[in-house]
Amino acid sequence: MAAPTPTWGQMHNEANEITETHLPHYQEHHGLGDSNANVSDDEKKSSISSAEGVQSQLPVAGYYDSEKKAVTSDEDFVPEDPHKQFDERFFPEEQWQLTIRSLVVGTLLGCVIAASNVYLGLKTGFTFGASLFGAIIGFSIIKTMEKLLPTWLGGGFFGPRENCTVQTSATAAGSLTGMFVAAVPAMYQLNLLNPDPLKDFGRLLTFCAVSAYYGVFFAIPLRKFYILKQKLVFPSPTATAYTIRSLHAPGGEISAKKQSRALMYSFFGAFAFVVANQYASGILMDWHIFYWLYSWGWKKALVVDNWGWIIEWTPAFLGAGMLSGMNASYSFLGGSFLMWAMIGPSIIATGQATGKHTGIAEGADPVEPLRWNYFSMSFYPDRQPLNAASPRYWGLWPGVLMMFAYSFAELAMNGKTLYAGARAGFLEIYSKITRKELQVYEGAIEDPVKQEDQVPILMWTGGLLISIVFTCLVCTLQFHMNLGNVILAIILAFIFSFVGVQASGATDTNPLGTIAKASQLVVGGALRGQGKVGNAGLLENLIAGSIASSAAAHAVDMVGDLKTGHLLRAKPRVQFWAQCFGSFFSIFVSTGLFVLFTKAYPCIIDATVDECPFAAPAVSAWKIVALAVISPKLPVSLSSGLTAIGFAIIAIVTVIAKYKWIPARYHVYVPNWNAVGLGFVVPQTYYPIAMCMGASAGLIWKGKSPKSFDLLAYAIAAGLIAGEGMAGVFNAILTIIGVDGGIYGSSVGTPPWA
Repeated sequence: MAAPTPTWGQMHNEANEITETHLPHYQEHHGLGDSNANVSDDEKKSSISSAEGVQSQLPVAGYYDSEKKAVTSDEDFVPEDPHKQFDERFFPEEQWQLTIRSLVVGTLLGCVIAASNVYLGLKTGFTFGASLFGAIIGFSIIKTMEKLLPTWLGGGFFGPRENCTVQTSATAAGSLTGMFVAAVPAMYQLNLLNPDPLKDFGRLLTFCAVSAYYGVFFAIPLRKFYILKQKLVFPSPTATAYTIRSLHAPGGEISAKKQSRALMYSFFGAFAFVVANQYASGILMDWHIFYWLYSWGWKKALVVDNWGWIIEWTPAFLGAGMLSGMNASYSFLGGSFLMWAMIGPSIIATGQATGKHTGIAEGADPVEPLRWNYFSMSFYPDRQPLNAASPRYWGLWPGVLMMFAYSFAELAMNGKTLYAGARAGFLEIYSKITRKELQVYEGAIEDPVKQEDQVPILMWTGGLLISIVFTCLVCTLQFHMNLGNVILAIILAFIFSFVGVQASGATDTNPLGTIAKASQLVVGGALRGQGKVGNAGLLENLIAGSIASSAAAHAVDMVGDLKTGHLLRAKPRVQFWAQCFGSFFSIFVSTGLFVLFTKAYPCIIDATVDECPFAAPAVSAWKIVALAVISPKLPVSLSSGLTAIGFAIIAIVTVIAKYKWIPARYHVYVPNWNAVGLGFVVPQTYYPIAMCMGASAGLIWKGKSPKSFDLLAYAIAAGLIAGEGMAGVFNAILTIIGVDGGIYGSSVGTPPWA
């Protein structure tokens, strides 16, 4: 599922936080052994600053012996420190690291992931990174160009550092979709913007541009501290670097060919399956087993179907589950079972929530009394009693608070390291700006990159200043925000950047999706002090929260790219320009994709529609937090509030127990409360079911053939995820032109009210 690397990079929203990467255990096969042998004192101080996460996450733990000619043969590996740059002896000379072909190919691949992310993000709240996808497919594309084309047409030697440029631009181009699957649709559902997003296209473009470059500029000063001084592992970017090195090693083309074929086969298979599915969904993907039993005579089986318990063969989540691991997947399913099989029916039975009778199919006679819908978000707390809300609305509060409490408990248990890291990071920036050497940096690690290959201070500070001014202008002039609140959002973005980079670099878990809700609370407090309520207050709250979240998440991605480049000895200045290039095009692509989907599926931005193929759980979470901090009265029922507090306490106690008393070898059995909370927020129970099927299949595959799993699992999962996402984009186009499954498809196997 942020399926993490080499499970598809990191997830960048509410779903990010449920997965602490569970990847192939390479250390035994490849000789990693004690990866803490050479870690710095900084890393020994804290559990999240150690290399323990990398031991089970690096795809290649040593370098290929030069005599080996095929990956499929036995390999000799030399144990190495995963923090150190790769030995230059194993890299060919590269005349150019920054080329037009690397920028164009990388950006195009990033746009593919952006399209996939908008589709999957609106459906489920999940988005995925583009680094490994860009690295592997970029390698295959440019290697082909190298062989077939003359130099002046894009041929010529292709090395690992140029490959790094490809994945850097891909990451930048694919990582700006978060706002369009969360805060922006929430604004539309609350009627805060023009009902037609196409008429808002200019404002959406500038709003996206506001968050596009903070990460690029702010990543530069963070590089020296987090990568060179603190030596955080950054499992996902490190895995990408090892993958790129293995692709360019002797015999690497054989490995690359196998991975590329597996990826492309799974991509096109998933694409064809999902496109065909809209014409026969009840046969191919959506198995309403309990509705089938109902139609065969077992009438009460329909009650189970009412709560969403179906099987959906979604390629994206079969692949994501395979690589996310058993803990995250089954925690997600556990949360879904708690909410949609136990708590939901209970609160309906006791009158704490209300369903909506929907058993009236067009032309159907008689009405089906057993058909009810429990997922409506059409609720107005200012003029309806709280128990008139649906179970979905009721469950959002426990789910969001659970994830919030769990994320902050994790941060609190690592508070000393986070404080030290943030303080030292600020001092590093101060030192660079003032050119004063601070005592804390006596004996600091020297930058191994030549001065001319680094990004000049004036370049990133000037860019950062321009971004701040541009943000203030856009927010005050286009959205009529208070200037002080804009500056507050920018400050929060910087603070969250430190938190996100520290957590992501050490554990491969990015908690920003949940932690960013804190920005809504902080800005909400400021708005109350200013007396701003109603729509104006809601709009400012959502915009400020989106700026803080998106800018910080982008910074985390960009620092991760610099880690990949550091290991591969790529030039930071080259990566900087690749990030700028990819981010520029991502502004237009991400905005255009959002408008495309809202044109094809207007229900995305209409909260009054009960049935919509896009549940947009992240949108609901952002919306209820905004309403909570702006409304004069908290719009949550007593039963929901008490349940939320109870689960939050359990989540916090679980985190404390994990760090204080539970041995590390048993951590895999400790529930992931971010995943459990997500099960409360996402009403589609078939997503965790699919993830559990994928995770179980991956476990069986890994047990029977660990070598083939290590080689092909990521590639297959990446293809499944990207294939379904691109099929979603294609289906949206078919819907707009009027040839979709709703017109020409078959309803066999699906309920008449579906």
